[in-house]
Amino acid sequence: MSHTDPFDFTGKVVLITGGSRGLGRAMALGFAGRGADIVVASRKQDACDVVADEIRTMGRVALAVGAHVGKWDDLKRLSDNAYDRFGRVDILINNAGMSPLAPSMVEVEEALFDKIVDVNFKGVYRLATLVGSRMAAGTGGSIINVSSIGSLLPSPYFGAYAGAKAAVNALTIALAREYAPKVRVNTIAPGGFLTDVAGDWAEDEEALRAVPLGRFGQPGEILTTAYYLASDASSFTTGALIRVDGGALHTK
Repeated sequence: MSHTDPFDFTGKVVLITGGSRGLGRAMALGFAGRGADIVVASRKQDACDVVADEIRTMGRVALAVGAHVGKWDDLKRLSDNAYDRFGRVDILINNAGMSPLAPSMVEVEEALFDKIVDVNFKGVYRLATLVGSRMAAGTGGSIINVSSIGSLLPSPYFGAYAGAKAAVNALTIALAREYAPKVRVNTIAPGGFLTDVAGDWAEDEEALRAVPLGRFGQPGEILTTAYYLASDASSFTTGALIRVDGGALHTK
């Protein structure tokens, strides 16, 4: 850790899923701005390419990999591509997710349920183990799983999503134990953030009243928590969950 800047990631390699938009894009550009080289992954290759080009204009190296996080073959290819290009991954951010709403829990069809679990939990499990095992066998690293305040304050409108994200919270603790002491694994649980993929809730006054800070978050406000967990500033922090949600009291 730099004594002048604890969040200097020069020479580090960061792999971010869901890195082409929303909080993932903010973190990809944020870490690049702090000196890191970035592996940008999301389902659409062209969207990854756009973000990777932005990172290259910042003077950093970027690798764009189109990969569906719900498919284990894609994740194996993603991991292999990252290690082939850079030789290591220092920081893994499992950010990709999907949160469809449903009128009631009984109306969630099996195909949608499986897709929610695949993207939000199964993919996190697989990529964290693929990369975490290699980190543990090498020089170590940090894994950050992006969960949701919905995992702690679940609503019937997104019951399957809340369950999948709660599984990520539990998985984080298991991973932290599995790969200690060389790898630290922690969770960020975001609340409502005003990203380019924010839904109708961004204009929902009832949802806003449940946030004591009186507003939703801006994408950049996730960065310092991610920097902290990725850096040696959090060298004695593993298996933790940090809420970044404006103090949310409930979800709709």
